[in-house]
Amino acid sequence: MFVGEAPGASEDEQGLPFVGRAGKLLSTLLEEIGLERSEVFIANTLMCRPPGNRDPQPIEISNCQEYLLRKVELIQPSVICTLGNFSTKLLRGDPTGITRLHGQPEVIVLGRRAVRLYPIYHPAAALYTPRMLETLREDFQRLPELLALGAPEQPPLEEPPDLSAIVAEAEAQTSQDTVPAIAEPDQLGLF
Repeated sequence: MFVGEAPGASEDEQGLPFVGRAGKLLSTLLEEIGLERSEVFIANTLMCRPPGNRDPQPIEISNCQEYLLRKVELIQPSVICTLGNFSTKLLRGDPTGITRLHGQPEVIVLGRRAVRLYPIYHPAAALYTPRMLETLREDFQRLPELLALGAPEQPPLEEPPDLSAIVAEAEAQTSQDTVPAIAEPDQLGLF
């Protein structure tokens, strides 16, 4: 699973993630390591494009966070590649930036799922800073190795609460309640 920042103009127009220039580079990088785009799930920290393509604001990230965590729960990825600062900081719950973290996988728990989080630079960084392309390629080269490890050990599922006492109490209460007999209309003095 790859998690970027927010939809760009092309993504907004087409309703699909990573379809612009950065998306084309992402597809190329995937092909270089033997993966097809159809084999990965791509999401963003924000569901909508920020006005003027500005950086996401904390309230926007907060509003969309549950949607992203639900996607992680449904997709059940073994590896999540965060693309750039925003997704890395959000999913790690830490302000450390991508420059210090890229290429360093770590196991973290997101919601109820343990994953290998693998921060890498956003492909757009290589479009604006060509020397970044080699760093991106190096980080992508480690992905097959991380995928081969499989999913990390999952945290124990929370035991559902024991409802037997609650059910027994409800049944006892119901048996104590008296249900009035249904009166015939003539007994009610209506006729």
